[in-house]
Amino acid sequence: MASAEKKHHAWMGLALAEARRALVTEDVPIGAVVIGPDGVVLGSGRNQREELGDPTAHAEVLAIREAAERLRQLALLDGGSGDGWRLADCTLVVTLEPCAMCAGAIVLARIPRVVFGAWDEKAGAAGSVFDVLRERRLNHWVEVYPGVREAECAELLREFFAGHRTRL
Repeated sequence: MASAEKKHHAWMGLALAEARRALVTEDVPIGAVVIGPDGVVLGSGRNQREELGDPTAHAEVLAIREAAERLRQLALLDGGSGDGWRLADCTLVVTLEPCAMCAGAIVLARIPRVVFGAWDEKAGAAGSVFDVLRERRLNHWVEVYPGVREAECAELLREFFAGHRTRL
């Protein structure tokens, strides 16, 4: 396994751990982490729509918000003028292909790389239904690494939805 593949595989483990945390609040188990250029986790998130009653509380958005705040705080400590919202040289790792909202947030945050696990054939915006991340008419394009630990990510979602169908 190549070095980048090993990193992606390991980072997906962190995103999967976040996804499993969403099960506690009965949120859809999707997890995300933002990895800085030095390989350190800058932000993490899990779906919290049910927990927070917030339709925008997707794993990616929460991880991006946390990473931006951390970068802003680090810039202030260093006496720099970093704005925090530009996540250049970061990598977003998420267990499910981002939706259109999250893909838009990724583009606006200037994240250059996205690694994701399972494809989302109903709402994916990184190649399934739409391809927002690589849309040439936008001002920023993203390198996409799909299918990392895909079976594991997809199984977590399948189990969650199977469990919900039996309770209804």
